[in-house]
Amino acid sequence: MGIFDIFRKKDSGQAERATLESGLEKSREGIFSKISRAVAGKSKVDEEVLDELEEILITADVGVDTTLRIIERIEARVARDKYLGTDELNAILRDEVTALLAEAPAATTSSDLGFLFEKDKAGNPFVLMVVGVNGVGKTTTIGKLAARLAAAGKTVYLGAADTFRAAAIDQLEVWAERAGARLIKQQMGADPASVAFDTLSAAKAAGADVAIIDTAGRLHNKVNLMNELTKIRNVMQKVVPEAPHEVMLVLDGSTGQNAFEQAKQFSAATQISSLAITKLDGTAKGGVVIGISEQFRIPVRYIGVGEGIDDLQVFDRERFVASLFGGRRA
Repeated sequence: MGIFDIFRKKDSGQAERATLESGLEKSREGIFSKISRAVAGKSKVDEEVLDELEEILITADVGVDTTLRIIERIEARVARDKYLGTDELNAILRDEVTALLAEAPAATTSSDLGFLFEKDKAGNPFVLMVVGVNGVGKTTTIGKLAARLAAAGKTVYLGAADTFRAAAIDQLEVWAERAGARLIKQQMGADPASVAFDTLSAAKAAGADVAIIDTAGRLHNKVNLMNELTKIRNVMQKVVPEAPHEVMLVLDGSTGQNAFEQAKQFSAATQISSLAITKLDGTAKGGVVIGISEQFRIPVRYIGVGEGIDDLQVFDRERFVASLFGGRRA
């Protein structure tokens, strides 16, 4: 089976839902088992149950601030409805978390690609700059996204601007070949801004639809990080004036609170416009998606829920919450 046959043959809605359910299994089971113990022998949601729920959400890496907002919402609902049975708690939790996320910036689009990936009025390619520390799955995410774009008929150029590690260039080259994308690279240690310039120049000359720029994954001090990313931006704008159209931060969901810290540091260093949260399969820390989305007010565009090339999913907050807390979106 060819790489693109994966996308063509699957019933994407059902298959992606099943993959999401499977990928969040550990997080879901951890939350369910703890809630079951918290409500054992109780008939209604009372202060003791809410205290237990608060601890459960914090240990699921939802984050303290977001957890407190969720608890406040449930307390208000208990006060309004006077009596809520503990058998309703999962449904209530799902409803309130979904409502909370609905107040964050829109995390979904009408496109099943996550972004519209449209050329600008001058016919320039859509430019996506991807940032994140080493080890979070940044290059893999770029490769999976390139495959998804190519399967949708988009012409994709990848820029290997993470010149700090030779392995990063080699890894991106493998992904470019698998995805049918064109790779633009220089030698290890080359100026990242120069690679970005070459990538956009080549993509523009070829009339490509999308250019994705991989950047170095070092969390050096904020000033150096800011200077490097600003230089890449400025050089790209010599080719495509509006570039980059999006700056996507990739975070490793399995690291829990470390992901919060990385989001904080990168947000301080550059303007982040979207998030991809990877490695949610096999971890009980799936709640981190809720906390990061709500606290940083940055849309989550993609989540990674498996090793497969098609396991990078466009984030659907209602489907995600339903999979995490039980029940399915209609």
